[in-house]
Amino acid sequence: MELTIGCLTRPYGTLLPFAEMCQHIAAAGYTDVGLGVGVVTSESTREQVLAVRQAALDAGVAPSMLLAGSKIAEGLEKAEEDYARLIDNTALVGARWILELGTNRHDLRADYIELMRRMSPRAEQAGVGITMKPHGGITLTAQDLLDIHGQVNHPAFGICYDPGNIIYYTKGEMRPETGLDAIAPLVTTGIIKDCKLENGEPDVMITPGEGLVDFRAVLAGLVQGGFRGPLYLECVGGKTVAEIDADIRRTLPFVRGILASL
Repeated sequence: MELTIGCLTRPYGTLLPFAEMCQHIAAAGYTDVGLGVGVVTSESTREQVLAVRQAALDAGVAPSMLLAGSKIAEGLEKAEEDYARLIDNTALVGARWILELGTNRHDLRADYIELMRRMSPRAEQAGVGITMKPHGGITLTAQDLLDIHGQVNHPAFGICYDPGNIIYYTKGEMRPETGLDAIAPLVTTGIIKDCKLENGEPDVMITPGEGLVDFRAVLAGLVQGGFRGPLYLECVGGKTVAEIDADIRRTLPFVRGILASL
């Protein structure tokens, strides 16, 4: 089975300018790039957004995902105004997805859900999907994702399944391979990220296949539940540009091999 597989800019951190990151990601064989924190924000000007879009396209990758978060801590009304601009800039850069992280503040859970309720119709009109992944706080577990998804209840609002984060934020108490039958039909995007535990402390800055995630079980469960991509590689273990290049290059056939066997 072939699914779209992209790569987030996170592996390169601050080692390269954005345009060069895109060139390296394209050279490794990826068709899509996920824009990391700060590449495009609600405050980005039209000129800045279009420059990012062009840099990605010139490198040969589609800028199809934008990692961003809400400003719900500043109040619901202000967060709504900000998120509207974020949706507009997401559409302008040509991205299909906003990758949501929820909030670490449990006291803001109701406001966050209300924000997503209000913003999902606008996202749909703009041709953008909001996809929320496990990230601690109110999105600690798969069940948390299911509960919030049910309360938002809009077709433009889906779940991003990040198996490494399930292990990371629960410190291995929960496994990403379990419970996929319930969550898979609601998953709109997926993250390729592994996680290891050393003396009880989790670490996701490793290359997929070197940690605790059973990617065959995760991908099989998602596909059996109807998931058809896209997937995005988020983390590898390399520290230098050359090491990162090698890691993202070998992760692509690793994932493709699993998918082909399903």
